[in-house]
Amino acid sequence: MLGSLWSRRCGLDNPIRLSRAESTRRVLSLELNKDRDVERMHENGINTLDIEPVEGRYMLSGGADGIIVIYDLENLSKTSSFTCKALSTVGKSHPDVHKFSVETVQWYPHDTGLFTSSSFDKTLKIWDTNSLQLAEMFQFDGNVYSHHMSPLAAKHSLIAVGTKSPKVQLCDLKSGSCSHILQGHRAEVLSVCWSPRYDYILASASADSRVKLWDVRKATGCLITLDQHNGEKSKASSESANTAHNGRVNGLCFTSDGLHLLTVGTDDRMRLWNSASGENTLVNYGKVSNSSRKSIKFTVSVGCSPDFVFVPYDSTIVVYTIYSGEKISVLRGHYSDVDCCVFQPHFQELYSGSKDCNVLAWVPAMREADPDEGHGKSRSWAHLHPAFEDAWSSSDEEG
Repeated sequence: MLGSLWSRRCGLDNPIRLSRAESTRRVLSLELNKDRDVERMHENGINTLDIEPVEGRYMLSGGADGIIVIYDLENLSKTSSFTCKALSTVGKSHPDVHKFSVETVQWYPHDTGLFTSSSFDKTLKIWDTNSLQLAEMFQFDGNVYSHHMSPLAAKHSLIAVGTKSPKVQLCDLKSGSCSHILQGHRAEVLSVCWSPRYDYILASASADSRVKLWDVRKATGCLITLDQHNGEKSKASSESANTAHNGRVNGLCFTSDGLHLLTVGTDDRMRLWNSASGENTLVNYGKVSNSSRKSIKFTVSVGCSPDFVFVPYDSTIVVYTIYSGEKISVLRGHYSDVDCCVFQPHFQELYSGSKDCNVLAWVPAMREADPDEGHGKSRSWAHLHPAFEDAWSSSDEEG
């Protein structure tokens, strides 16, 4: 590290390369933090977590008990061992608490004054963070499995909602009404996700084994129906052959640059797609155990090289390299099935929620000083882990 800092200071190395190298090192050393507890507030399993993107300090959790909790992740005590305290709770005594399981929570992408939640009580609720009062509510005909606001949209304030209905619902925060619907799926929509690259591109996953990409500006709506066989089998059969998985598709996540889309299904497979062409890249991640009837919340790294994906796998979280499919590590600490995880890009930390009612913090291990560092003998991290080999070793840039 000292050698890298000296190269950066002398202008011999790219600052982005140094940042990516350190971010990658930190992700590869993630371990359960035994000195940091997250206050236990839920009586039942935790279905969803979200960290606000402005400061990366406040975290939302939603549970099967209908409760929503706001946590402060900062170490205010300045001691080595501390507990992330719950700042406020939409609990059982709150007049507008969800009646059934909360499936998704999300911060308003541009500030912490607003957050959203959706539930099996068939509602999507918009909350004022400071007063914890209900600002708006949308009612649906069936259970709400998932909802998502665009992380970058400036020209619209649409919330995409996946429900028991095969239609993707679009709710407009400005008008307070459901503006329009996207038709094309044949079963309940289990997961929705806006592109982090384009304002109007939306992905949806359904129990009909299909994943669709939509442009919400177009009257026809659907751009692509993803096909796991890349069209090879569809020539001899009907449109029904265009499926993304051989089972229910219950998880979606774009890569941080929006160029690719990851999907998980109950066929125990995860697939990586080119989000522009809809092509299946055929990356093999092996078996990714998934028997959930609901939406699975998985996440990707930001600012690393290579990029990583963190996937709940029974009572563990498995870390894969996105583009090679290599299994990097398995994070063990929960006592029951993990339903969600969220990445904190500011400090390369990971938080996970499980049916054991606990939120666990996974943080980079403290790096021990290498006695040879700074004397031209520091060893390459490529020798410690193959994920570094092609990513940023100095030999790639020489010559």
